[in-house]
Amino acid sequence: MATGWAGDGAVQDQIDATVKDAVERAKSLLPSGPGLTHCADCGAEIPEARRKAIAGVRLCILCQEAEDKEQAAFSGYNRRGSKDSQLR
Repeated sequence: MATGWAGDGAVQDQIDATVKDAVERAKSLLPSGPGLTHCADCGAEIPEARRKAIAGVRLCILCQEAEDKEQAAFSGYNRRGSKDSQLR
């Protein structure tokens, strides 16, 4: 692969940075604190089984699905990389 003026290991550094960013983003999305008995968005009751299965749960299944779809639109590009590395 032609890397132009990139130094040795630059490609691996970019891959490592992308993985690190993705892990930090995933950690930031994890619920924290006590779970709720009712959904924070719509107010629907959250079943006890869901509250036991997911520590810190804050959303009902329908609201969680909507949020997951919204998060799926996130681009996985490493914005710290060079302009050339972002070409498709």
